[in-house]
Amino acid sequence: MSVAVALDALDLAALLCSRVCHDLISPAGAIVNGLEVLEEEDSDEETKTFALDLIKRSAKTASARLQFCRLAFGSAGAPGGKIDIGDAEAMARPFIENDKTKLAWNLPRALLPKNRVKLLLNLLIIAGQTIPRGGTLTVDAVGEGESMAFRIAASGLNARIPQGVTALLQGTSENGSIDAHAIQPFYAGLLARACGLDVSLKAEGEVIVVAAV
Repeated sequence: MSVAVALDALDLAALLCSRVCHDLISPAGAIVNGLEVLEEEDSDEETKTFALDLIKRSAKTASARLQFCRLAFGSAGAPGGKIDIGDAEAMARPFIENDKTKLAWNLPRALLPKNRVKLLLNLLIIAGQTIPRGGTLTVDAVGEGESMAFRIAASGLNARIPQGVTALLQGTSENGSIDAHAIQPFYAGLLARACGLDVSLKAEGEVIVVAAV
């Protein structure tokens, strides 16, 4: 049985900060490791080339994650303002896409209220977690204009709904508590309700659909 999560503003902020730090630890650590290799006097040229490549790739990953998180979790732009959905796409592609996962973005370019854009990016994170082996995330609009809502279809090998995420989107958990690992879908649910939308996560055949309408 799910229990409503009671979370004050300070705990929400702390857990979101923990989530962002978690996303950045891996590429930041790889950069440090690469620099340490370059500082070793006995490193050969092949090793140094590998280290430089590691630093470059990790720096790009860290930058992409920072820019995405700034828009998805932060306060980019003017308070209560609007964000170009094309800018959201530009932040989402380097964050989502890799050798295994592709993004099919079928949204018209438009200015949308900030919270709707933040919601869209948070839904993308959730959709990406349903295809751990990679696949395609297809983003479509539901409606148009400032009231535009979203539907994301995730297709890939062994697509599945992660345990507990559906409840978290509704603001509940198994025991009413929450940690940094679970804060992101909980936050997505908060955004959806702030936008006056209902968020859902369900399987349609072999495709997992996350939607806010």
